[in-house]
Amino acid sequence: MNKYVPLNSLEVPRFADIKTYMRLPNIKTTKDIDYAIVGVPFDTATTYRPGARFGPASIRDISSLIKPYNIPHDINVVDKLSGVDYGDVPVNPDFIEDTYDRMVATLDPLVSNGVIPICMGGDHSITLGELRSIAKKHGPVALVHFDSHFDTIDTYFGKKYNHGTVFRRALEEGLIDVEHSIQVGMRGTFYSVEDMTDSEDLGFKVITSFKMRELGINEVIEQIKERVGGSKAFLTFDIDFIDPAYAPGTGTPEVGGWTSTEGLKLVRSLKDINFVGYDLVEVLPMLDPSQITAFLGANIMFEFISIIAVQKGVK
Repeated sequence: MNKYVPLNSLEVPRFADIKTYMRLPNIKTTKDIDYAIVGVPFDTATTYRPGARFGPASIRDISSLIKPYNIPHDINVVDKLSGVDYGDVPVNPDFIEDTYDRMVATLDPLVSNGVIPICMGGDHSITLGELRSIAKKHGPVALVHFDSHFDTIDTYFGKKYNHGTVFRRALEEGLIDVEHSIQVGMRGTFYSVEDMTDSEDLGFKVITSFKMRELGINEVIEQIKERVGGSKAFLTFDIDFIDPAYAPGTGTPEVGGWTSTEGLKLVRSLKDINFVGYDLVEVLPMLDPSQITAFLGANIMFEFISIIAVQKGVK
């Protein structure tokens, strides 16, 4: 049996060799692995500032700084897991429908073989392609959605596919178990009150950023776990959930958000949920000159991997 782990930085310096996520081997395999990192460099569905297609490359570049030991979980992910950087989906930058087909074709071999995909975008429209593949094996899954936007509008300029319509489409396609799904952190200004109520009308539980402040982080964590229960789940994390003071490199920032520490704690505290897939989206490196946003994205992905390691350790 092969075990795939990151390069040893005491043998090969962090600034050397080809850039992959956390210096994992770049191998397209479905055998002997627990998880696979998959880049989806697509941002054609964005509505304001493009450039998130370069997000996967920026996350890979800075992720060489991440070490394998997770202090709060007291676990070394290298000891517990085998994983690879699977490379990128060969997206079609001009056509979103074709890109979705390419995503499903790329992810299906992983998902069908029990490998947990961890995707990095790209704009938030990519989650629909991931959920299509996930649902083939697992059926509708509970959605745990961290974001400053609901992404449940019906159309944009009369078109159905966009990074703001993704979860309405997923619900219409039967990919989401909405009774166990939750959206967390929404804030900012809106066109009308319907922008605030559409998601709840569709059946999602919503905890806005304003409500989060009233409840406190620990109560929010408990409500997420209660909502999902024992269902299989998918975690999607839009980097604009974090305040732009901590994550400036994103296309549609909203002030009044959350710190890096709070975002990491929220993800870390969901280790008991049965996640079958993850993604991290909307990192825009051209607006991230210090790489602080990409580095936060890389660390959030490390928390995803750590959850897999924790769960594997108790099985």
